[in-house]
Amino acid sequence: MSKHELRASAAKLSGVTYEQSLLASTALDPPLLSRIGGPSGFHTLSTLFYNKVFNDTSNPWFLGIFATSTKEEAIDNQYRFLVQTFGGSDLYTAKKGGRYGVRLVGRHANYGIGVRAAERWVELMDCAIEEHAGLSDEEEAKKYLKMYFRYTAFYIVVAKEYMREDQLSGGNQMDSGRVW
Repeated sequence: MSKHELRASAAKLSGVTYEQSLLASTALDPPLLSRIGGPSGFHTLSTLFYNKVFNDTSNPWFLGIFATSTKEEAIDNQYRFLVQTFGGSDLYTAKKGGRYGVRLVGRHANYGIGVRAAERWVELMDCAIEEHAGLSDEEEAKKYLKMYFRYTAFYIVVAKEYMREDQLSGGNQMDSGRVW
């Protein structure tokens, strides 16, 4: 499957196109990185999000997806990824190495993440975005972040089917036959 076919499949599932997601969100002026308050703003967003994930007692199946990571590790990895994605330093690559876009899918592919998990992930992230004090007066930034995260969550669902063994880099110890 080509990159364009993957993007089209993710758009169909998410209702957001690649152009509306990554391209539009990284082209904003001023950029999202400054609108959210710099790198620390993404750290706050990641903390808000993972507090929700790790306190989600009503959905233990969802928390189980994160069982191979501590909350602090998850916050740090997401924070680094978001800073790099939205124009900051190459924090994620410095820690994880490799091509960080491919690694995003590779880090998640073995978890068997399906539509249900993507929907829950997006729901919790949308709540974190709404609670982020630095975004309280940033409706445009919130809109583009939500589109970015929705598209990306469903891109992971679609792309995991096409990962080669050498591209997988995480989650291989967890419920290999289970689809969340």
